[in-house]
This record gives sequence, C-alpha cells and structure tokens, in this order.
Amino acid sequence: MSILRSAALFVVAAVFEIGGAWLIWQGVREHRGWLWMTGGVLALGAYGFVATFQPDAHFGRILAAYGGIFVAGSLLWGAVADGYRPDRYDIVGALVCLAGMAVIMWAPRNGA
Repeated sequence: MSILRSAALFVVAAVFEIGGAWLIWQGVREHRGWLWMTGGVLALGAYGFVATFQPDAHFGRILAAYGGIFVAGSLLWGAVADGYRPDRYDIVGALVCLAGMAVIMWAPRNGA
C-alpha cells in the first residue's frame, strides 16, 4: 500500500510543481498578470508540503525522485496545456526518468 500512497503523492506533487511553474510562466511570459504568478507561487509552496508526506524520510531521495516525475510530467503538461508534441527522444528520456524514479524510491533496501 505504501507504493500506491507514494505514487499518488507524486502525482499530486507534480500537478502543484509543474502547474505552479506554468502559472508563473503564463504570468510573466504571456503577460497574464500578478494573479497568475501568485497562484504559481502558492502552488509551488503546496508542492513542498505534499513532498513531506512521502513515506520515505530522506530528503535527497525524495527530491531526486521528483526530478524524474518533473521531466515526464512537464512533457505531458506541455502536450496538454500548450500543444507541445514530444518526439521519440523526449518520450524515451521521460521513460528513463520514470524508471530512475522507481529505482530510487521503491527498490528493496536492507534497512536503509
């Protein structure tokens, strides 16, 4: 059950992290204003809180794993929100990142 909980937290955190960055991007680059940027800052703060709920207590491990989620999630977000079309190398790279995240987070460890 802890893998399911951890995976769900990664999804929620990715929405906050990538969504927050996207809102700031929209506020600055697309001139949508301070409300968009403020929403982005709040979402990024929420990402930080969600990350603390991961069952693993190692900050470095959690943040490294979120890096893999960020890569794959950012490509997906760009495709859905901005019409970006990832090429095969983007997709292969994202799959490598997700595999790395799974190894970092869920590989069996001897008491570590």
